[in-house]
Amino acid sequence: MSVDNPSGDPATNRPRTYAVAGQSIHADSLAPGLYVVATPIGNLGDITLRALETLAAADVVACEDTRITQKLLERYRIRAAMTPYHDHNAAAARPAILRRLAESKAVALVTDAGTPLISDPGFKLVRAAQAAGHRVFAVPGASSVLAALCVAGLPTDRFYFAGFLPPKPSARATRIDEFANLPATIVLFEAGSRIAQTLADLAERLGAREAVICRELTKLHEEVRPGLLAEQATHYAGEVEVERRGEFVIVIGPSKDTPVEVADIDALLRSALANGSTKEAVDAVVGATGASRRNVYRRAIALKNNAE
Repeated sequence: MSVDNPSGDPATNRPRTYAVAGQSIHADSLAPGLYVVATPIGNLGDITLRALETLAAADVVACEDTRITQKLLERYRIRAAMTPYHDHNAAAARPAILRRLAESKAVALVTDAGTPLISDPGFKLVRAAQAAGHRVFAVPGASSVLAALCVAGLPTDRFYFAGFLPPKPSARATRIDEFANLPATIVLFEAGSRIAQTLADLAERLGAREAVICRELTKLHEEVRPGLLAEQATHYAGEVEVERRGEFVIVIGPSKDTPVEVADIDALLRSALANGSTKEAVDAVVGATGASRRNVYRRAIALKNNAE
C-alpha cells in the first residue's frame, strides 16, 4: 500500500491487480479521467467488480480518510497510491488532482462509505474536472439512501433526500417545515448523539407520519425500526437505554391525509382556542389533521388577532 507522493507517479511499477476468492485478477488500464467510485456502506462484500477493477487500475485514489480506504484495499489486495480529499483540505487538494487529470491520469474518487457526492465534498471536484474538459465516469454501487428506502416499506415512487438537518434549533425547525407539504417520502441522515432531539422535532412539526429508523445498515448490528414519528421520538428519548451508536438513516412517509382546507383548520382552531391555550389548540389541530404546525400556528395567531 502506498500513500501519495506529490512528485511524479508513485504507483508506476506497482501490480495493478485485485483478489477475489483467493484469485488474483489483472485490472485493465483505464482511460484518463475522474472515476466516481461507490464503496460499501458497511459490509465490505458489497462492492462491485467494476469498482475493484477501477481502484486497482487508477493512478491515484482520492479518499476522505486514507486509513478507512486502506482497509478496503487490503481486503481485496489492491496496492494503490492514495491522496486525501475531504472537507478540510478540498480547496488545497483540488488543484493537485486537476493537475493529475491534465497529465492524462486516471483518478478514482471514493468516500469513506457509499456513493461519493452524497453529503461529501466531491461535488466541487466533479464540477472543476468537467469545466477543465476532463471526462467524469460513474462507477455506481452501494448507497445508504437507496438501501434504507429498500427496507423501509414506504413509497419509493417519489422521494426527497435532505441530508443532515441544521444543528441549530431555529434553522432545523424552518427546514422541517419545508417538508410538510412535500408529496414524497423524505430521507434524512442523523448522528446518534442527535437522533432523539431530531425525532422529537420531526414529530412535533410534521404530525402523524410513518417513520422507519435504519441504523448500521449492512453491518453486524443492523437495525430497521418502523413506527410513527411520535413513537420513535419517545423510544429514543426514553429512560430505558437504547442503542444510539452508529449511522442513522431516517425515512419518513408522505402525509396520507387529503390536504385540509383553511376553512376547516380555522373551524377546528376556533373550537380549540375556546377551551385552551394557543399551544394546546395548535397541538390538537396538528394531531387531528396532520397539517403543518407552522401553518396551523399562523392561522391561530391570525384568528386571535382578529378576535381582539
